[in-house]
Amino acid sequence: MILLGDDLVPFENLIFINSIDEIKKSSGNTTLIFEYDENLLKYCFENSLGYAVVVNSVKESIYANSLNSKYIICHKNLDKTVQKIAENYMFDSKILTIINNCNEIEEIALKEIDGIIYKKLLG
Repeated sequence: MILLGDDLVPFENLIFINSIDEIKKSSGNTTLIFEYDENLLKYCFENSLGYAVVVNSVKESIYANSLNSKYIICHKNLDKTVQKIAENYMFDSKILTIINNCNEIEEIALKEIDGIIYKKLLG
């Protein structure tokens, strides 16, 4: 299980961005995180950048995977649906559920989601 933002487990460098200008100012060894935005998706895809997308629908998750998103981030109300689709279509992207604290990890693990990301990392 992937644990991004946990105080106990080391994790990769992550930065929440809102624009292409912010992407250009970020360091090269950072995974970018942003709310679903087709312009940002295309820019990251065309420049082979490592990124994660916060999605609000199955359609957005399909586009994010098709454009090589490393992580697809969703809220609890959508995570199981997106995970099932990801498994059925063999997504390369990993599915992460947004959580507030470590007490939610077991709940997400029992739903067989790829991992979690703490809300504090999302801007």
